[in-house]
Amino acid sequence: MRFTPAGLPAIDLRLESESEVEEAGHQRKVQVGIRAIAIGANAERLAKQALGTVWRFTGFLATPRNVKTVVFHIQEFQQD
Repeated sequence: MRFTPAGLPAIDLRLESESEVEEAGHQRKVQVGIRAIAIGANAERLAKQALGTVWRFTGFLATPRNVKTVVFHIQEFQQD
């Protein structure tokens, strides 16, 4: 956990997803990882959760200034 210049708690993390989907009549294993950030009360709650547990996240995607990667900003989460 870190704190923003405004004094808000923030946590940087990486979310991983893995599933199987059907594409063109065949099963396909899909894996993806994305950088994420939670700020404020969500950061404090998320910091208390065990690694490797399954959650459902909602939020938005943004590209930070001077960076060419996408970051998922977590606005809400619940155990799946």
